[in-house]
Amino acid sequence: MQKLKRILFNRPFILTLWFGLSLFAVAKDIITHFANKETSHNNYIIYKHNFLNLIHQQSLFGPEPQYYFDLNHYGPVFGLIIAPFALLPNQIGVILWVMFLAYILFYAIIKLPLNDFQKTIILLLNVNSMMGSSGNVQVNPLIVALVIFSFIFIKNKQDFWAALMIMIGTAIKLYGIVGLAFFFFSDNKIKLVLSLIFWSAVLFVLPMLVSSPAYILKTYHDWYPDLLAKNATNLVSTRGNVSVMGMISKIFLIKNLSNMLVLAPGLLLFGVSVFRIKYWRNTQYQLLLLASTLLFTILFSTGSEPPTYIIAFIGVSIWYVNLKRPITVYERFLLIFALVLTNFSPSDLFPRYLRDKYVIPYALIALPCLLIWLKIIYEMLTRDFGAETADDRLQADVAIAVKEI
Repeated sequence: MQKLKRILFNRPFILTLWFGLSLFAVAKDIITHFANKETSHNNYIIYKHNFLNLIHQQSLFGPEPQYYFDLNHYGPVFGLIIAPFALLPNQIGVILWVMFLAYILFYAIIKLPLNDFQKTIILLLNVNSMMGSSGNVQVNPLIVALVIFSFIFIKNKQDFWAALMIMIGTAIKLYGIVGLAFFFFSDNKIKLVLSLIFWSAVLFVLPMLVSSPAYILKTYHDWYPDLLAKNATNLVSTRGNVSVMGMISKIFLIKNLSNMLVLAPGLLLFGVSVFRIKYWRNTQYQLLLLASTLLFTILFSTGSEPPTYIIAFIGVSIWYVNLKRPITVYERFLLIFALVLTNFSPSDLFPRYLRDKYVIPYALIALPCLLIWLKIIYEMLTRDFGAETADDRLQADVAIAVKEI
């Protein structure tokens, strides 16, 4: 058993899983579709045409069934990000894109103010999520990485670059705006605000260099109704609206549930938890806010889908490695519950009957994350961070942690 633990928590082994399984997931789909003479990775084709439509000044949001099914919902800045990959043949571009996403999230995790063992645990807990995201060529790893980078830059007093991370994330998928939750940790809030204004202007103008001002203005004008239409679709979709609101409405068969009835209490709890001012410089408290923010972003968004839960589960993992040791039975239960229902239920490792009959129709993927988010809020409101030693904050005992996994 000890030998197995040494293997599981070995960083090179984890990195092999992290990048190897992502490569396997994307390559497997390419091979399968190539054998059937089909176009692989619909999501990547959508991303690619975001760039192609940008430079040819065609609508980013209209259907193009000759190239892909579904619709693009990403802004023009995303076209610039995908550009280096879009210029390559599809099979090469999609592999490099997936490996880039795997690397950018890995890099964000290892830059967190945690010890090496804690970072390894986070990577291990999210190997399955990363593999699933890679197989579907999702952009979500980039979004969560940008939120983490905004946290790290603010903590390191680099507000100028934190603002860039926030605005890039917002320009891609709007989720990035949650990086503003770390505003209170900034030592130079005026600089952060001015930097946000500066980067907003830069990112607004930048796509004009490969298109035109009139086209970009029209694109942003068209983006808002596109997002409204997507949200309306999510509300009636079986697989969409995997949020707290969606879970409540699907379990209790409540039609036309007002989002504000759920969102308002959520915002209140989130807001109250932020205002323990004396702990704003406490790393443990800051990390709990990061975890809370990542969870809140997905739990209270009607646009949440199973693939977006890689964002929430990174939050779950950050919470877990920052628990006071030894952890309680309830905390252990929450982690296992989240691993089974949130992390593994969308994959082939989970019984398909249970997934199709209960998990998806009732949006149960959100349930463990909601319980953990409430636990985080409770910790942020009641935990005596000042009484914890530096060793408690950053040097979790490896032997105890391994035993508890």
